[in-house]
Amino acid sequence: MRGTPAVGLERRTVGRSRKQPTLRTARLALRPLSMKDAPEVARLAGAPEVADTTLRIPHPYREADAESWIRTHGEEFAKGYLAVFGIERRRPKTLVGAIELDLEPVHRRGELGYWIGTPYWGLGYATEAALEMLRYGFEDLRLRRIVADHFLRNPASGRVMKKIGMAPEGRLRQHVLKGEAFEDLEMYGILREEFAPATGPRPSRRPEATGAAKFGCPRGTKRSAR
Repeated sequence: MRGTPAVGLERRTVGRSRKQPTLRTARLALRPLSMKDAPEVARLAGAPEVADTTLRIPHPYREADAESWIRTHGEEFAKGYLAVFGIERRRPKTLVGAIELDLEPVHRRGELGYWIGTPYWGLGYATEAALEMLRYGFEDLRLRRIVADHFLRNPASGRVMKKIGMAPEGRLRQHVLKGEAFEDLEMYGILREEFAPATGPRPSRRPEATGAAKFGCPRGTKRSAR
């Protein structure tokens, strides 16, 4: 379970203003979500294909679920435990998904999670957003290590993790229960000194993942210990 945030990391995480930043890449803006985003979050995350490859997104996923989830973000960010961003295409301005760092401040570690709405698969948005989140985690938050995982049956998410420089670190067999089936998890990780931001990912013709397995808590529920 999480302990008390290390004071130094808490300052870096939330800043003196305790205001979450907006991060920008060539094509995307990673910004805090607001209640105005709830209908679109529910529409995109409510697709069965998204729920199928993320552990904590249920199906059906309703607007009230999105509101409950978004409502938790400000407090969790202020405490230094979670940084959730909406992934917004800059031109034309459109919400395409969400991405997060679930933080363990005492250990200076973050867990990366993300999902992309099905209309925007295969365009490289997951890779571009995830690369910026690594930069944010290592350069702005001064994390030591960032990890991520995906269901074994979702290799497209593994391709995203490899593209951003994460290394495979093993498999946890039958580690989580999704619906009625136990799922194997493929584990990935990267250290601060291993991070080398690229000039920018190119769109891929191969389908990108809907998301990393352990994305968020859509109903605002408490995360389990890792």
